Amino acid sequence: MTEHADVIVVGMGPGGEDVAGRLADAGLDVVGVDAELVGGECPYWGCVPSKMMIRAADLLAEARRVPGMAGGADVRPDWAPVALRIRSEATDSWDDAVAVERFEGKGGRFVRGWARLEGPGRVVVGDRVIEAGRAVVIGIGSRAWAPPVAGLAGTPYWTNREAIETEKVPRSLAVLGGGAIGVELAQVFRRFGSEVTVLEAAPHLVPPEEPEAGLLLAEVFGAEGIDVRTGTSVESVRHDGERFAVELSEGEPVVSERLLVAAGRRVDLATLNVASVGIGGSARALPVDDRLRVVGTERMWAVGDVTGKGAFTHMSMYQADIVVNDILGREVVPADYRAVPRVTFTDPEIGSVGLSEGEARHQGLEVRVGRAEIPSSTRGWIHKAGNRGFIKLVEDAGRGVLVGATSVGPWGGEVLGLLTLAVYAEVPTDRLRHMIFAYPTFHRAVEAAVKDLGEA
Repeated sequence: MTEHADVIVVGMGPGGEDVAGRLADAGLDVVGVDAELVGGECPYWGCVPSKMMIRAADLLAEARRVPGMAGGADVRPDWAPVALRIRSEATDSWDDAVAVERFEGKGGRFVRGWARLEGPGRVVVGDRVIEAGRAVVIGIGSRAWAPPVAGLAGTPYWTNREAIETEKVPRSLAVLGGGAIGVELAQVFRRFGSEVTVLEAAPHLVPPEEPEAGLLLAEVFGAEGIDVRTGTSVESVRHDGERFAVELSEGEPVVSERLLVAAGRRVDLATLNVASVGIGGSARALPVDDRLRVVGTERMWAVGDVTGKGAFTHMSMYQADIVVNDILGREVVPADYRAVPRVTFTDPEIGSVGLSEGEARHQGLEVRVGRAEIPSSTRGWIHKAGNRGFIKLVEDAGRGVLVGATSVGPWGGEVLGLLTLAVYAEVPTDRLRHMIFAYPTFHRAVEAAVKDLGEA
């Protein structure tokens, strides 16, 4: 028999869970569907546990910086408390009972299983058929993607999930992919004793960021003993039962105990059967308008990775707010993606917002660039050890506003807050030039970059 609900939410990651819970709180009959854990990647394998690992690794690095600054330090890495803390945070080793109870406590109904669309407003989960009278919200997220490298399939390679779950630090680790996930985990395992090699096909690490950020990170990695190989592609992978051998397009092969594949994430729309609502199965994302309504469909919204607007928890939560208001008939502020912030939590942190210099020039803007070096700032000089970084501002000189910025350095993601507001609110750079910046702080380097912008 067909079941009925006001709203069906397919995918209970951060955005989907927020939508489902808030709509249930508003009195709607909501069914949430997910084959995996309620809460999604972020609390169990993504942002939260990975940052716990990073916090631990950063403590080791800071302790190693004591000599020459504050005396001596005996640093002995121990992975056991890190693994224990992750398991505790992930609610008793990856159990979502608390999250399910929280949703059902608001009046929602939870269905565990893989969902398929069967036309507008109709979702099938196993032998259950559910029809939504008001809305279907898609928030299926994305999964780690393994490139079609010869020999890779069938080997016991790691994705971010196995790396997060490990109770043992490998003696050696090869990382396929120098994006945010790859570089964060590479630095963590190196600081806990692994011999680490990072392989990236692009000319520099963290390809979405300004090239200077990737080049600086490669220098830092080299100083920490991480072997960085950029501009090289993986030809094949072998595993002999104990070790991986990674053959490259150039240079010697890389041999390691473990192989972490961090080559990006993909959305699986074909399994969802989006063709039943008029969307091609080969689509990489659901087309959405500025209210997150799926274009060309009836009563369907989407949030998170599946929209193709950025695979960030903060993006899905931002979109969730718009979807909830739209479904409830409240006033909606349309989605605005001009100032999407992102942070790579390496040491130094890499924070960025808006357009890079290259993107701005490609759009035909009249570009001016301002830059300040963190080591040359007073706070950077005080900080001394581990003070690598810079502030880079990208201005649309025609309008006199920032359209992008990068903050690299200690707590670079925190310094980014000021710059994100400037880009989002289109604060005139002349106003920034006349602000008072607290002394001596890392964010005061923004003042130097603004002055450099004015002299460009």
